[in-house]
Amino acid sequence: MDPETGGPCQGIRNIIPELSKNGILSEVVCLDKPGSDFLKEDQFPVYALGSSRTPWKYHPKLYSWLLNHLPQYDILLVRGLWLYHSNAVAKAIRELKNKGIKNIPRVYIVPHGMLDPWFQKSNKRRLKAIRNNFYWHLIEKHVVREADGMLFTCESELELAKNTFRGYYPQTELNIGYGIQYPPAYTLSMKQEFLLKSKSILDEPYLIFLGRLDQKKGVDILIKSYRQLLEKKNKLPKLVIAGPGIETVYGKQLLEIVDADPCLKKHIIFTGMLSGEAKWGALYGSEAFILPSHQENFGIAVVEAMACSKPVLISNRINIYQDIQRAGAGLVASSTPEDVESMLLQWLKLTVDKKNQMAANSRKLFESDFTAQSAAIKMLDALKL
Repeated sequence: MDPETGGPCQGIRNIIPELSKNGILSEVVCLDKPGSDFLKEDQFPVYALGSSRTPWKYHPKLYSWLLNHLPQYDILLVRGLWLYHSNAVAKAIRELKNKGIKNIPRVYIVPHGMLDPWFQKSNKRRLKAIRNNFYWHLIEKHVVREADGMLFTCESELELAKNTFRGYYPQTELNIGYGIQYPPAYTLSMKQEFLLKSKSILDEPYLIFLGRLDQKKGVDILIKSYRQLLEKKNKLPKLVIAGPGIETVYGKQLLEIVDADPCLKKHIIFTGMLSGEAKWGALYGSEAFILPSHQENFGIAVVEAMACSKPVLISNRINIYQDIQRAGAGLVASSTPEDVESMLLQWLKLTVDKKNQMAANSRKLFESDFTAQSAAIKMLDALKL
C-alpha cells in the first residue's frame, strides 16, 4: 500500500469509499510495515503483516493469515501477478477446499496491466521475459485458471492479455473500468506547497510528468525529445519531472543526462515524489500533462490531470488513449523520440482557444467515464453484488 510502489494502491484507495457507499465492506491485507505513515489516513481496515524480504515478496505470515481469514469474506481481489501473494492465495483456496470448508470466497485477479505483451517483447527486458515465461508455465497460469475470473480496467487491457502467454485460459474476463475520486478544489496553499518542492519554478509555464521514474514510463524519451525541440525553439515551457525513483539506476541516469547539459539543466526540474497539496498544486498549475509511456493499462495520473482540467499529451501505449483521442482531451503519439517531439511541437502550435477547449474536454471526459463512483457501480454490476 506504499504510494511509491505505483498506481494500484491508489486505485484501492479510490474505489473503497465508493463501494462503502453501496453497502460493501472492504478490507486490505498487505505486506507493509505496521504503523507506516502512508497507512495512517486510510479509513478502512488494513492488515499490514510486515515487509517482505525477497524480490518475490515472500512472507511467512501471509499463507496462514489467508487460511484463517478467507472464509470470512465473499470476494477476494488479488491485486497484481508475478509475486508470492497470488501463489499464496491459490494454495490457500486449494487447502480450504480440501478441508471441506464451505464458506470460500470467489477469487478474482486484477492484473493491473501485468499481462500486457510489451513486457515480453521489449528488447530491454529479454532476460526478464525468459524468466516470466518459465514462471508463467510453472506457477502463474495455474493461478489464473483456478481463479473465478480476471478483472480488467479497460477493454484494451482485456484484449491485450489474450496475446501474451500460451495456456491463458481464465474462467471469465470482465472489464470493470477504473476511476478516481474528484480532486480537491484548487487553493493557493497548493501552489505554495508545489513551489517549495520545485524551488526553481515561479510563475513560469511548464509541462508536467507525474509518475515513477521507470524505463516503462519513457522518461528518457521525453528528455531526448524535449532536448531536440530546444534546439529548434528559443522558448519552451519548462519540464517538471515529478515522481519517486531518482535514487534508482534509471533515475540516476536521467539526472546525469540533465546535469551534463547546461541547456537541459536550465529547463528541467526534478522534484521527487509529490503528494497531497504539492501534487495537486503541480497539476493545477501546469499547462499540460505528458506521459510517453511504453505501456500503461490505465494511468491514474493521466486521469488525475484530466480531473484538474488539463490536456494530456500521451503515447498510444496507454490503454485509454482512444477515449482521450475521441473526446479531444489531448494529443496522442507513439513512444519514439521523433513522435514525442512532434507531439510537443503540435502542442506549442495550438491556439489559446484550442488549448482551452482541450482542457474543457479533458474534465468532461473524466466526469463521464473515469470517476470512482462510476467505476464502483460497474464493478458491483460485473460481480453481481
